[in-house]
Amino acid sequence: MFKDQPKGLIPAALSNMGERFGYYIMNAVLVLFLCSKFGLSDETSALIYSFFYAGIYILSLVGGYIADKTQNYKGTIIKGLIVMSLGYAILAVPILSTSDNISWLLPLTCFALFLIAFGNGLFKGNLQAIVGQLYDNPRYAAKRDSGFQIFYVFINVGGLIAPFVAPMLRSWWLGVHNLTYNANLPALAHEYLSIGDNMNMENANNLYALVTQVGGDAAGDISAFCTQYLDVFNTGIHYSFIASIVAMLISLVIFVCFKNGLPNPPKKEAAEAVNYTEAEKMAMAKEIKQRMYALFAVLGIAIFFWFSFHQNGTSLSLFARDFVKTDAVAPEIWQAVNPFFVIVLTPLVMLLFGRMARRGKEISTPRKIGIGMGIAGLAYLFLMVYSLVMDYPSAQDFLKLDPTTSAALKSGWWIMFVIYFFLTVAELFISPLGLSFVSKVAPKNMQGLCQGLWLGATAVGNLLLWIGPLMYNAWPIWEAWGVFLAVCLISMGVMFGMVKWLERVTASQPEPVKEAVADEADSI
Repeated sequence: MFKDQPKGLIPAALSNMGERFGYYIMNAVLVLFLCSKFGLSDETSALIYSFFYAGIYILSLVGGYIADKTQNYKGTIIKGLIVMSLGYAILAVPILSTSDNISWLLPLTCFALFLIAFGNGLFKGNLQAIVGQLYDNPRYAAKRDSGFQIFYVFINVGGLIAPFVAPMLRSWWLGVHNLTYNANLPALAHEYLSIGDNMNMENANNLYALVTQVGGDAAGDISAFCTQYLDVFNTGIHYSFIASIVAMLISLVIFVCFKNGLPNPPKKEAAEAVNYTEAEKMAMAKEIKQRMYALFAVLGIAIFFWFSFHQNGTSLSLFARDFVKTDAVAPEIWQAVNPFFVIVLTPLVMLLFGRMARRGKEISTPRKIGIGMGIAGLAYLFLMVYSLVMDYPSAQDFLKLDPTTSAALKSGWWIMFVIYFFLTVAELFISPLGLSFVSKVAPKNMQGLCQGLWLGATAVGNLLLWIGPLMYNAWPIWEAWGVFLAVCLISMGVMFGMVKWLERVTASQPEPVKEAVADEADSI
């Protein structure tokens, strides 16, 4: 697996692993945390999450532009880690949200999320560009796809451990105060604090039942108990962001210690001395255009993949909270299943691809991406059929049922494993190979920007994430899963329609494009 890989791959992957660990601590709980912290609706929390998640990738364009402009990839990466640390430091401060302070506390939280997104934009795409530069050496060129798959495994090692941190600290802090965890109580507590005894009878009865269930006294001061429970419940999550800060600092130390062994982007001054004829310049500019057209074609497919896949942070997290039994496993922890499968399945996928290549049946990167979209569709096909069989209504209607009735209808843990198995296999066919595809087709003087464009396509998909919870709460949920199934199947069809053209573009291996034609590239 690691044989014949460049030496700089492991330090870069370790640096990324530390950053991803800190990031996924926050990401695993963000939508549910916004609901429990501020009493926001699922739709509003998902909207903030969508803008935050999109901001991460949009700002990668800014980070790529800064690094390409200054030719200081490494310095930009270091600044990104520092800025992210500041964002996590703000989130780590436990302040109880009340009607008196929410007007500034919620904006402050959103500002912290902006710092994390901006720091991530400085860090993420530029580190990926450096990894791509490792494989510009002809000695390692054939190992590019496998190198990015290894890089992706390290990302998911951090993602595997991180989702356990916040639920563990939250449960510990609740236990310190002789309370237990319940996923549905925070929303009812916020409703009671907002309208008091004007709650409808169904919700009031559910609240009293859950107060007793978690260790409170339903005959006592319900308002005081709701305030206490929300404070304790969310303080444990705030403490988990301290672990994110530590992870950022570890990532920073690793990168600083090993940065001299990582490549630098090509210098403009060294290439400007090369002279080309007008015909050569026109030929190279045409080649750049073809490569950029191919890049944008794949970016269009990536938008719809990430729109479907990143429901793991919105509608799929809400599904785990509402429709899956949480007495033994907190809903946030299910996000660890995806990185677990990435780590387990990546060597098998690499073995499969390697064996097919040795037999002369290698699957091209564009074709792998098309297959991945079809596999993602299988996840939503399964979930749609299961929800139909279980006759699940919309989430809003389901949550109106009394706790005993809804508990009897909830799914077992196995369903999340099935969903994430299909989504993870799809991810392995698309995400690391998409990074590899970008590094193949990107002009040499636009590596950071093109990696930023890949992340920018992810941002567009993430801007649509709020649609998932909207459908989830308004329709019978099988209809919501059916929409994602249709998106995946249509995207697969479009990708296979373009695959021969994309294979021709990626198969061409022209001379490296020098800075002498930078003006032509910039004018495209």
